[in-house]
Amino acid sequence: MGSTPFISNDFIESHTDFGELIETLRSGFGENQVETPMRHHHDYANPKENIDSTLLLMPSWEAGIDLGVKIVSVNPNNGNYGLPSIQGTYLYLNAHNGSLNAIFDAKALTAKRTAAASALAASYLAHPKASTLLMLGTGVLSSNLIKAHATVSPLKKVYIWGRSYDKALKIARLFEQEDIEVIPVKDYDSYIHESDIISTATLSADPLIDGTKLRNGQHLDLVGAYKKDMREADDACVLRSSIFLDTFQGGLKESGDIAIPLHKGLLKKEDIKADLFGLCGDRHPGRENSDEITLFKSVGHASEDLFGARYYFEQYKKDRSKR
Repeated sequence: MGSTPFISNDFIESHTDFGELIETLRSGFGENQVETPMRHHHDYANPKENIDSTLLLMPSWEAGIDLGVKIVSVNPNNGNYGLPSIQGTYLYLNAHNGSLNAIFDAKALTAKRTAAASALAASYLAHPKASTLLMLGTGVLSSNLIKAHATVSPLKKVYIWGRSYDKALKIARLFEQEDIEVIPVKDYDSYIHESDIISTATLSADPLIDGTKLRNGQHLDLVGAYKKDMREADDACVLRSSIFLDTFQGGLKESGDIAIPLHKGLLKKEDIKADLFGLCGDRHPGRENSDEITLFKSVGHASEDLFGARYYFEQYKKDRSKR
């Protein structure tokens, strides 16, 4: 019996076709055969940093087929130590006999499936002619979100902002040989109005997007703000937008972008149009007119990890068969 394969970040980076990955997620959400318990979310004290860290346990399975669980730690100050804020491992198993198919380094798996989920939502919610993107955040997700969105939308120009302008410059350089023009900016506020899609992947505790500056036809893709007291979009964004979630299960509870407006009474559960299961299952058409402002809130879901693990495990087997 051979050893369990370890599927590294480097393998995932070199074996990603966002078009294929997005379609894998579309099929998974559309077929809706997976079972996914509410993820375990535990905040725990980190005295040396004077800010809580977070432990996430995320299981999902399809009966008789496969199952997986991701173990993730979130440490917001890790940048001070040259470490990523989010670290994790994914265990991918055979659901019939319980054997371990593979172990994944979860960093790239999470980044790719998260970006693919945002692009999947945008395929239903963004204006079909969306050509400009404003990207807020310069972490590992930012370049992936740009690539994924460019797979489903005819992007020609991207503005990228981060608290470190040097990091924004580094992201822009990654696209120097691409057809998309990526422009680092020091003041994102003036680009809100002109951007067809606004994607946010930050650890901001306070809203970054002023909803009064939005214009008709825009699409908001909110990926950060993973705690109930964190927000990337303000109340005006919520009040002006048609709201969609990655899943109702986590989206209603885990981020302040939705939880706070719900608590204030500005938003009701029945106001939320659909999640990815509804969009991919053809129970909601997505964007209904060109003037509609759409908002997609992603908090991540274990089913996305499972769909992603399936995709990359198949890539691994194909790669091995060629040797």
